[in-house]
Amino acid sequence: MSPWFMGFIVLWTVFIFILLSIGGYFMFRKFLKRLPKEDGKSILDWQDYYIEKTLHLWGDKQKQLLYDLVEPVPELFRDVAKGKIAGKIGELLLEEGAEELTEEYIIRGYILATPKRDHKFLKKKLREKQIDVTPYQHLF
Repeated sequence: MSPWFMGFIVLWTVFIFILLSIGGYFMFRKFLKRLPKEDGKSILDWQDYYIEKTLHLWGDKQKQLLYDLVEPVPELFRDVAKGKIAGKIGELLLEEGAEELTEEYIIRGYILATPKRDHKFLKKKLREKQIDVTPYQHLF
């Protein structure tokens, strides 16, 4: 065999190994989120529960605000991000016994559900929508 072909095979093997490793990492993270905790429910079970219990509070205006806020998230991960954020918003609503879903709950839920590195995108998006971020500074 030629050295060029052997080099190609080695590079192809490394490439496939890297892709499988990345995929395995994300699959393992999803698996860990599906494992039941002490209360018998997993993180994703609780997320689904909160969404289901507060689904009737979501109007078109609130859904549109959530879609606008998660717009900077890459499309591949956007649905997962929306689910995680909606679950956190539902948790806040149920903990506080709220009867109405307001803009404040959506912003607070977004801040609490996302890592700190994503907060700069939220601040930028809120400035674009002319929403004051000062009431939420303690959450950042």
